[in-house]
Amino acid sequence: MSSDLESACATLTAQIGEATDPTDWFEITQDRINQFADATLDQQWIHVEPERAKEGPFGAPIAHGQLTLSILSFLPGGTGVGLPALPGMKLGINYGWNKVRFPSPVPVGSHIRTRGKIIAVEIKGAMLEVVNELTCEIKGSDKPACVGESVLRIVF
Repeated sequence: MSSDLESACATLTAQIGEATDPTDWFEITQDRINQFADATLDQQWIHVEPERAKEGPFGAPIAHGQLTLSILSFLPGGTGVGLPALPGMKLGINYGWNKVRFPSPVPVGSHIRTRGKIIAVEIKGAMLEVVNELTCEIKGSDKPACVGESVLRIVF
């Protein structure tokens, strides 16, 4: 087992349960929603028809839940929402998600940000598996847009 792997495991294990600083606020625009709809073929009117969506259950067009999930790990700013630079790390691999929920919709024009909290670290062969609870907040709302546990495999 490499010393880089063991050192990274110790570094991340020491951070278990500590919430990170949030990312910067990031605006969800209609253009971004439309681009996501085009890429995923999900053209449901509550996302891509602003006038019709005003009459819908949310009173405005909303972001796809999958859009929110897709970007919450990559929002700019913040410390450790992803992970710190680790000596010997070659790459990180998205291994999946646990317990994903969408407690609140994200209306067009909303600003979101993410906070992270490492909840588990385990050596898996020559890799490190990290479970990071990510919470996507909506500016001005008490309910988060998304909460999920990102599972990442780090290759050394």
